Amino acid sequence: MSAIPEHSLDEHLLRKKAIVTELPPVEYGLAVERYLAASGLAEGSRRIYRIALGTWAWALADRPAPTGPERRRARPPVLPLALLDHPDAAERLRTAVALRGATTDPRTLNRELSTLRAAVAWWRAQGWTDGDPTADLRPHPLPEPAATAGPLTPDELRTLFALRAPLREQTLWHLLHESGAAIETVLALNTDQLDLPHRRTHPRPGRTPVTWRPGTARLLPLLIAGRATGPLLLTDRRAPAGTPTADRCPHTGRARLSYRRAAELFTAHTRPLSDPPGPGWTLRQLRAGR
Repeated sequence: MSAIPEHSLDEHLLRKKAIVTELPPVEYGLAVERYLAASGLAEGSRRIYRIALGTWAWALADRPAPTGPERRRARPPVLPLALLDHPDAAERLRTAVALRGATTDPRTLNRELSTLRAAVAWWRAQGWTDGDPTADLRPHPLPEPAATAGPLTPDELRTLFALRAPLREQTLWHLLHESGAAIETVLALNTDQLDLPHRRTHPRPGRTPVTWRPGTARLLPLLIAGRATGPLLLTDRRAPAGTPTADRCPHTGRARLSYRRAAELFTAHTRPLSDPPGPGWTLRQLRAGR
């Protein structure tokens, strides 16, 4: 038997690889990865989209989705992409939206809905699915704009600061309330900018120092223990690849806390404080309460 020429073998393997690559995915998770690979999103954004799309996989499998930190670590169920065309798919998603709406910030839920809609539209364009179970899903009502909400009252502040919230959250809330500084300014602070003995940031040309009072002064040393440089307020997890050096802690590898995440956490913590439980408070109300 004559040997196959090397160049012909290479061409055969390339054609075989192309055929395999072009086959429509059967499994939902693989379809998610194909969508993300074609999206052009940065790695950090793909990670967020992957978590959101994984959450809807639990709904399609008619199983409750994990919540809190477990949501990010849990492996979504393996299920066929064809479940999107199942007659019950739309109802399962509506149920999941209602359940998540009771515990999730409306803006977060609406972003996750938009992510699913975009993915389903792309899959339909590829011819991988026929139906659209997201067609009748409606955005979750948003709370009133922050501009219409007044400052927190002294009683509300006392209730807030009595919460059993993490040290990071309590420090941020005290600092925003006591300093009156813009939220963006506080989130941009680094540990080496703090002048702890004088309860302020170190003076900088052209900038007004951020000052604080005893509540913040008590919490800051606990928050920055062992950290001489890097962002003051950090995320719970290590920073994703591509995070700018200025937004990554050199001691822990964690990223600077974002405005969006800080706002979501504040709303989630304060949602149960009204009677009956409402949409939660906003960080701007906390700052305005100075």
